[in-house]
Amino acid sequence: MLIRVRAAGTHIGDWHLMTGRPCLMRIMGFGLRAPKTRVRGTDVAGTVVAVGAHVTGVQVGDEVFGTCDGSFAEYATARPDTLAPKPANLSFVQAAAVPTSAATALAAVRDAGHVTAGQKVLVIGASGGVGLFAVQIAKALGAEVTGVCRP
Repeated sequence: MLIRVRAAGTHIGDWHLMTGRPCLMRIMGFGLRAPKTRVRGTDVAGTVVAVGAHVTGVQVGDEVFGTCDGSFAEYATARPDTLAPKPANLSFVQAAAVPTSAATALAAVRDAGHVTAGQKVLVIGASGGVGLFAVQIAKALGAEVTGVCRP
């Protein structure tokens, strides 16, 4: 799918990809001497301007958000399974801030942490990108949440 980028989110992962640090990022396949992807950015919100022949469930003009390579460009391509319809009550800027941080928090709290109702959860870094979602997800799962951050 071809997306007209209306907003791109940024997070610490983008910084790691831009700088190539930690060096393990280079070994993992992101480029030893220079980044393989010329345009940075992974979190995106925009409007679909073209779809491939085998893409279903998405039409030109749909507002979407999710992840792709090169979201800092004017246009970006993405696989349909990496995007979702943008909620009408979110702006493009708000939607672009969600994908990576929210998915990371969901994986940590629900999938790895197995948080359930009645548990007590401490979120260190509650004011950060992942932390703000971790607080909300843990609370939605019924946990008693304490969030801390540095002054």
